[in-house]
Amino acid sequence: MKKILILCTGNSCRSQIAEGYMRHFANGKAEVYSAGIETHGVNPRAIATMRADGLDISGHTSNNVSEYEQIKFDFVITVCDNAQERCPVFPTTAQKLHHNFPDPAKAKGTEAEIVEQFARVREQIKTYCREFVNQHIG
Repeated sequence: MKKILILCTGNSCRSQIAEGYMRHFANGKAEVYSAGIETHGVNPRAIATMRADGLDISGHTSNNVSEYEQIKFDFVITVCDNAQERCPVFPTTAQKLHHNFPDPAKAKGTEAEIVEQFARVREQIKTYCREFVNQHIG
């Protein structure tokens, strides 16, 4: 079974959303983890935007990448430029992939505009995860 780590700066939004979709699309064919260079807690708006698409990530926790140093990952996916630049070296042959998604936590405007920005990023991550699973997990 493939092991996937999704890495972001704070493990609060983008990596949490990606973990939810990777698990959903892999449907038990991969072990999926997410972590951050730092831990900021799971963003309530990330939980809400996933709930709006029928997935529950309310049980997710915000984890530091150091917690997973002993796991031999097959893939390490960074979902923001900061995490890519600061990604630790894993003692494995993990294939590293990168896609810089906008940070919805930095969204500004009315509540409706912020919700729309979260939904837009969610859809980008959803598409990426679906394509990743189709290409690498099957």
